[in-house]
Amino acid sequence: MIAAFERFTGMEWRGQGPAVVVAGGHAATHWITGTLYVLVPFITKDLGLSYTQAGGLISVFYTASFAANAGSGAVVDITGRRVLIMALSLLIGAVALMGAGFAQSIWLLVGMVIIIGLTNNIWHPAAISYLSRLYPQNKGYVLSVHTLGASFGDMLAPVSAGALLVWMGWQGTATVSALPVFLVAAVIALSLRRSSVGAAESSETSANAMSFRAYLDGLADLIKNRVVLSLCLMSAFRSMAQNGLFLFLPLFMVDVLGFGSVLLGIALMSMQIGGIFAGPLAGAVSDRMGRRPIMVAGMAGTTLAILGLTMVENPTAFIAAMAALGFALFAVRPVIHSWVMDLTPAGMGGSAVSVLFGTQSALSALVPVAGGYIADLWGLKIVFYLLAGTVLIATLMAALIADKPRG
Repeated sequence: MIAAFERFTGMEWRGQGPAVVVAGGHAATHWITGTLYVLVPFITKDLGLSYTQAGGLISVFYTASFAANAGSGAVVDITGRRVLIMALSLLIGAVALMGAGFAQSIWLLVGMVIIIGLTNNIWHPAAISYLSRLYPQNKGYVLSVHTLGASFGDMLAPVSAGALLVWMGWQGTATVSALPVFLVAAVIALSLRRSSVGAAESSETSANAMSFRAYLDGLADLIKNRVVLSLCLMSAFRSMAQNGLFLFLPLFMVDVLGFGSVLLGIALMSMQIGGIFAGPLAGAVSDRMGRRPIMVAGMAGTTLAILGLTMVENPTAFIAAMAALGFALFAVRPVIHSWVMDLTPAGMGGSAVSVLFGTQSALSALVPVAGGYIADLWGLKIVFYLLAGTVLIATLMAALIADKPRG
């Protein structure tokens, strides 16, 4: 069985240890954001917020994420200290989530959400460029392992937070949920720094960093690459839908379908279970077939799945539909990342990821407030039609971007 797995992925099992550790760190970043999204309906009720105001809180998160991209990629590429940056992003994010648990007013909560948004996008340039450099021939598969971590974080956080909410308020849930992230940060710092690649980052700076002049030259080449920029814009439209779903699905399930906190956690977990199966499969197949066919199929399926959710009211059927949505939605994440890295100039992986996630954050920041305003006027169901439309735009864009099979 192991031999068949190695043939499918094109990698030996024992060589995947660093990828698994980085995926664990990615799970921790999504544990933080997954917890935040589950808390939003309860924060909204406790503080008496409208849907527009609740959306504004999440827009602050994406605005901060966008701001982080302005310099995080440059820091990664110029310093080459990817392991240290990954560990610090987790540590600071955990402190901010714990701090949110002490918030007695909206303003301290907003401050902590800003810090979470900053650290969330500091993680990605370091982690994705680290894995791409370590596994250059298997980016699709390895980055699918990275996104698999995201799915685990997004899957476990709602169930954990939902259970904690039964026993304590949202403040206590935020504080307790921060504790595991500190442990993961320590594992990242110790295990990867002891690996051969981590040691090279500490002792062979010239192999991992570049001069500021060389960085500017590489950045100019990256910005001139129209295909990379088209991919970033396409991914941003898809990200608008994904992040809109993270906010409005919990509100829809609690306020419209009447789900309690435990059932809410189970439903959100089912969406991530679909992604756990889809991500590695899509990533490995895209290494062989090319990125574009997988992208188009996954996003077309996502469009149909979002529309389907608006037609289901039975809780069991809704949870099953959530799993189908997750399969299509999360299959394409590693494919996007590996497609961008395929086209990125050598040594510019961190900045390419910053451009990608910066574009995503910029457009995603529009969705919570716009969607909240629409929900206040016409109801939550109309928001899902808007989200389906953004994925449809991304699907059409992906179909027009040139691709070639992986050799």
